Amino acid sequence: MPEKRYVVTGGAGFIGSSLVRTLIPHGKVSVIDNLLTGFERNLEEVCSKIEFHRADIRVFSAIAPLLMGADTVFHLAAIPSVPRSIDDPVPSHEVNIDGTFNVLRAAAEGRVRRVVYAASSSAYGDTPTLPKTESMRPMPKSPYAVQKLVGEYYASVFDSCFGLETVALRFFNVYGPRQDPSSQYSGVLSLFMKHLLARTAPTIFGDGEQTRDFTYVEDVAELCFKASQAEGVSGKMFNAGNGGRFSLNLLWRLLQKIEGVEIAPRYGPPRPGDVRDSMADTASAIAELRHAPRFSIEEGLRRTLEWYRQAL
Repeated sequence: MPEKRYVVTGGAGFIGSSLVRTLIPHGKVSVIDNLLTGFERNLEEVCSKIEFHRADIRVFSAIAPLLMGADTVFHLAAIPSVPRSIDDPVPSHEVNIDGTFNVLRAAAEGRVRRVVYAASSSAYGDTPTLPKTESMRPMPKSPYAVQKLVGEYYASVFDSCFGLETVALRFFNVYGPRQDPSSQYSGVLSLFMKHLLARTAPTIFGDGEQTRDFTYVEDVAELCFKASQAEGVSGKMFNAGNGGRFSLNLLWRLLQKIEGVEIAPRYGPPRPGDVRDSMADTASAIAELRHAPRFSIEEGLRRTLEWYRQAL
């Protein structure tokens, strides 16, 4: 039986590079990334085990030959930021909607078996009901949330109209090694790590009591692979969280405790487009994808902090 080939768009990014490491034991792995938000250094120690293609998903002719005949395409390439989609909406739209259409079209024409699409919990918006279940009506609050939701709809349509198997995973707040803390649009925990190690005060937007379902990146990567293998799930969407809920204030306190320091945070105005509370109902992912997260929040934070200590 020929070795399976997996393609990861956005594979030099934070989540993508973790997924690449998860996939290597299971077959040949190709990465597509234009390095807009990803970095080749994220793949440094595995570069001899993969194929890397610097290509842009906005250019159909550049990516179509690279997807042809793959078993699974994991579509993670995106401009993944709510504030950035508000500050500069055009590139986000082009990458997150036009690029996603190109990936799905190329996969369908190239006879790919399945596409696993990285959707976003931001699609739920600020509905007060917790936890968020897949049957809830989407209420996106930002261009980014709309863009990722459109990608979900396109994935479902490619399944029903063009015979391409698709599974969408709504990522909640993913954190872990290789998350870039250098941008104003970086994930909050990567910024917390940078400030903790520099012994400087982070800025928390809002009162810090907003809550998120923080999910360790290796758990997300494992779930992506499970979504590529599961039977009877094509055309569906699943939450890809852990079913937990932690405030930013609590996480900053926990990190200070782990590091043995006391640094009072600064507070700024709430950011436009941010939701107040988020928490995943994971019952469907557990039942149909056999989702089984391995990392508690404290273990994930310790592992992440140790990585940043080495990297920074």
